[in-house]
Amino acid sequence: MIESEKSNRMLEIFFRALHGEAISSKALAQEYQVSTKSIGRDISRIQNFLAENRSLMQNAELTYSHKEKAYCLTSDEFLKNKELFALVEVILGCRCFQKEDALNLITKLKRFTTVQDRKRLEKLIQKEVYHYHEVRSDCAAVIDTLWKLIRAIDQKRLVTITYYKMNREEVKRKIRPASVLFSEYYFYLIAYPAEDAVCEARYFRVDRITSMTEHREQFHLEQEYDFDEGDLREKNQFMFPGKTEKIRFSFSGPSVQAILDRLPTAKIVEKDGALCIIEAEINHGRGILMYLLSQGSWVKVISPPSLVQEMQEELQKMQQNYSEGL
Repeated sequence: MIESEKSNRMLEIFFRALHGEAISSKALAQEYQVSTKSIGRDISRIQNFLAENRSLMQNAELTYSHKEKAYCLTSDEFLKNKELFALVEVILGCRCFQKEDALNLITKLKRFTTVQDRKRLEKLIQKEVYHYHEVRSDCAAVIDTLWKLIRAIDQKRLVTITYYKMNREEVKRKIRPASVLFSEYYFYLIAYPAEDAVCEARYFRVDRITSMTEHREQFHLEQEYDFDEGDLREKNQFMFPGKTEKIRFSFSGPSVQAILDRLPTAKIVEKDGALCIIEAEINHGRGILMYLLSQGSWVKVISPPSLVQEMQEELQKMQQNYSEGL
């Protein structure tokens, strides 16, 4: 066999090992129609290469598994089963991707772990994958739309989107895209109107964008309008816009930690037995009203007066719905 064919065979074996395939000398010898000694020499060369380039290859090793009766590639950089399972659970739980895209992501992730871990993972998630239900989307592919938006943000290019509003009215908007973030099953685009000198941020759900045109025209935003995704995530609920404001409420439910987890800026300022007085800096929009109402009688808003009034009016409307009957 000429030297180039030997090199090609060795590279193929290395590539297969990188993708988690168990390397059996006997099986490969039959496949390539060479002796097991030839395959053994290929494996030795690969092992030597890995040993001489530990830093480059993240301490990868091609070691013999008596259980598999084959050589398996291991590396510090391979995702462990517990790490991969956590990532896959997040992908399945967020439900933001079309099923085909979600399964494609999971398949690619599985390639970064060992053969043994891959089999265990498939058993663990097979039922969840079968019952996966994506959030209904208007765009052809959320992943594709996201990437186009990220590219436009990076290049600071104006875009025109065709978009379904909450009431299902279809509109077109020419905008300056500023940021993308994920919250509550959805990806959101934060953008400024193209012709608005005031630069008031607008939120668009990415899955409602049906088409997008990227313009050659670029835009510039002043430093004061640089978007802080972390600050928004801390203070916003359900991605409803609103002005930043401090609220105060009492909570008597069984898990005050759930409140503190949900509202990152929240802190307990007073405590009397099971009753906690909590303060938090939030964006005072419809979202915080929805969240506090979801806590039922465990919550009583104390301030600001405007939020107290909103809660009272909403509760009255709810009571009226039940008073009127079905």
